[in-house]
Amino acid sequence: MKTVKAKIIYTIVVYIALAAFDNIIIGLFPPLFKSIAKDLHTNVSSMGIISALNILVTALSSLYWGYLSGKFKRKRLIFIGTLIWVLSVFLTALSRNYIELLLFQILTGIGLGCIASVGFSVLTDCIPSRMRGMILSLWGMTQGLGGIAGSLLASLIAPSAGWRTPFYIVGCIGFLLIILYIFVAEPPRGGSEPELQGLMKEGYSYNYIIETKQILPIILKGSNRYLFLQAFLFNIAIGSLIWLPTLYIFKIQQEGYAMGTAMAASGYLYGIFQLGGTISMLFGNLGDKLQKKNRKGRAYLSSVFVFLTIPFYILMFIVPMTNLSLPAGHNAFFILIGLVKQILTNPWITLLFILSFLASAAQSANTPNWLALITDVNLPEHRGTAFSVANLSNSLGRSLGNIGVSILISVFSIHLKEPYSYIITLSLLQIFLIPSALCYIKMAKHNVSDIHRVKETLIERSEKD
Repeated sequence: MKTVKAKIIYTIVVYIALAAFDNIIIGLFPPLFKSIAKDLHTNVSSMGIISALNILVTALSSLYWGYLSGKFKRKRLIFIGTLIWVLSVFLTALSRNYIELLLFQILTGIGLGCIASVGFSVLTDCIPSRMRGMILSLWGMTQGLGGIAGSLLASLIAPSAGWRTPFYIVGCIGFLLIILYIFVAEPPRGGSEPELQGLMKEGYSYNYIIETKQILPIILKGSNRYLFLQAFLFNIAIGSLIWLPTLYIFKIQQEGYAMGTAMAASGYLYGIFQLGGTISMLFGNLGDKLQKKNRKGRAYLSSVFVFLTIPFYILMFIVPMTNLSLPAGHNAFFILIGLVKQILTNPWITLLFILSFLASAAQSANTPNWLALITDVNLPEHRGTAFSVANLSNSLGRSLGNIGVSILISVFSIHLKEPYSYIITLSLLQIFLIPSALCYIKMAKHNVSDIHRVKETLIERSEKD
């Protein structure tokens, strides 16, 4: 029994670590936009198109991977998906022109789509239902930390070793993960559901698999419709934040610093200013407690904090980096130390850090509770598909936010210089958080009935089998 429990814990840890990698790859790009564009002789704005396409392809491919997760052994699927994205990351580093970079990033998205949907399906069968929000917050938080790690890796390595080196490093780490998969468990489908524990203890399995005819009812389910819409709207705003390093570069250059210093500092700031996301586990745990008292609890909690995200981000965009003092030269480590000192001694940078912490903390309440809700309202064999459809909505929103910045910047830059065109653009896109928060309020009444139906169905199947 102890061996089985240890293997499940190991499996959770591996899949949580794996969740970081799609965001590490996404996080690598923003600090490298200018370097890649210069090396491949293209415009900086075209880098946003590649980033958006990568996100979109990841979501589209996850639809098929999610469907497969409801029918086949998921450990094998994860192995194949990881192999695809690892190889394509190496190919990305070898890109000689814009078209090659675009094609290899599309291939990367195909592999990452597996990680998103199949990984989620496995995790929900490993995690006890009473801890769903808290553990899924780790899964979500790891993705956020992955974005930070990618940004820091790019900022630390690229100035001296070139933009290709970070992709080689990520690819090597990916090969290590493939080795770790050998020892992960293949949890029984529905293994975490309290309604099926009696069935499992008697040695029986939950043998229900998804059927093609069930896909439309999954999409049309009341809670799912609002979860999909909420993800789309939320990520239009959040997807635009991939341009934050570019905003920081212009603000730092406005203070008189060279491009090399600005690029290194912007990557660090992008990472440091997301530290508030590390408290998402607290919001996941709070969501678990509220959900026990009322099945509308998670939805209402998430709605409140999504609303709070808006003013914090807009203020963060507006506050200048006045009197910024960084060391001379392009030494990445000294620049990091200089930024930490600025946070402690420069009131403007201190204010920026506080606002960023509050913004990313408020934003972090969304992920664990959204993940827990989509788990609660869907049957075990439907979760991979439901999540992959939701992930498509998520990625469509993120892609639209990403491309929306490119379009609005080109309009505002006619009349405004940087960084002011970026400040107005990013602030306008945060408006989409308002209808996103309202989706949770509309969703709440559907949560009650949908969760009840899932539990009733599991009990009936347990007694029948």
